[in-house]
Amino acid sequence: MPVVREFTLPDLGEGLTGAEVVRWLVEVGEVIAVDQPVVEVETAKAVVEVPCPYGGVVTARYGAEGEEVPVGAPLVTVAVSPGADGPAVEPVERPLVGYGVAERQPGARRARLGAKAPAPVVVPAPVAVVEVPVVEAPVVLPVISPLVRRLAREHGLDLAGVTGSGPDGLIMRRDVEQALAPAAAPVDENLVPLRGLRRAVAEKLTRSHREIPAATCWVDADATALMELRAQLNRSAGPKVSVLALLARISTAALARFPELNSSVSADGSAIVRHSAVHLGFAAQSDRGLVVPVVRDAQLLGTEQLGSELARLTESARSGRLTPAELTGGTFTLNNYGVFGVDGSTPILNHPEAAMLGVGRITPKPWVFEGQLAVRQVTQLSFTFDHRVCDGGTAGGFLRFVADCVEQPGVLLRQL
Repeated sequence: MPVVREFTLPDLGEGLTGAEVVRWLVEVGEVIAVDQPVVEVETAKAVVEVPCPYGGVVTARYGAEGEEVPVGAPLVTVAVSPGADGPAVEPVERPLVGYGVAERQPGARRARLGAKAPAPVVVPAPVAVVEVPVVEAPVVLPVISPLVRRLAREHGLDLAGVTGSGPDGLIMRRDVEQALAPAAAPVDENLVPLRGLRRAVAEKLTRSHREIPAATCWVDADATALMELRAQLNRSAGPKVSVLALLARISTAALARFPELNSSVSADGSAIVRHSAVHLGFAAQSDRGLVVPVVRDAQLLGTEQLGSELARLTESARSGRLTPAELTGGTFTLNNYGVFGVDGSTPILNHPEAAMLGVGRITPKPWVFEGQLAVRQVTQLSFTFDHRVCDGGTAGGFLRFVADCVEQPGVLLRQL
């Protein structure tokens, strides 16, 4: 005899408590194999396909597209045949097959905000079926007063569609008057639910703003020499060097001089955690919003290596292929908001990191150079830091060192 087994949403890692159903990959009544993906879900980190450890006939699905399912809640039930797939046993822990990021399919439906999820569709397992006739119970209505009936009749109102507010559901005059009242004009609002990545970002930024006493300092810098260096490097053989790669190399050199800024405060606030490795996060725009991929051990990479890794992660962000591991564990963030055509910003720290370097657009501006007014390539650098890990002197020293490297890239040679 087949045995119906229930498969629940597994823990997808990183302390996630649930996931949103994006797209069902199987139908009720479909025969599936062991470890076949049955549903595509969106977590706070990525979109993943979830495989089922049972093989058999899908008898029910739980969760509508757009609905969030908590970890441990049922996803599907499967009628497992011992003769076909071996003895029916509880699933053993195994890594998710096909774990990774999937593209959201065009036209994928979303549940309306506030709409109730439909009940799971269930088909019987291939066992004996007994049909039970459904008998409708008679509906007993309290006696409605003649006055209420006449009021409804005069206005052509069917009382069968009116919900009574009186004892035992008795329809009162006020119920008829309310039913006859013109419907209120719709409010011109569009509610967009916070789900998946957007909700995770909102929660993280709120926590950062609430818990971290952040301060920001900034300085203008003449980036003409940096841009000339980049042009010189790109005229030679080898991979092209981006401005972001140069700024990343400057950041790792600055953190080597000011290691206390590559840190975070412990969860209970009793200690400062100094990180030996620089896991460099950088802001990247994607279809799912702003994400922060992380370059691991950035302090060990040269400018070309940094450029290659930055380019790879940026492309993965744009195509939606970043894995949860590539979006977590950062110790310091580089935010190049200049790509949006703005000069300055006071960003919220990427909790639990203690510092973030921001770079505005590099644009021609009047500048006093060697005692003469000239047009130079100028940028504004900002530095936001957790005031618990350092004072203004340390933050100012870090930012001044970065500005010096931007204005005189040869300063970097001292750090190599």
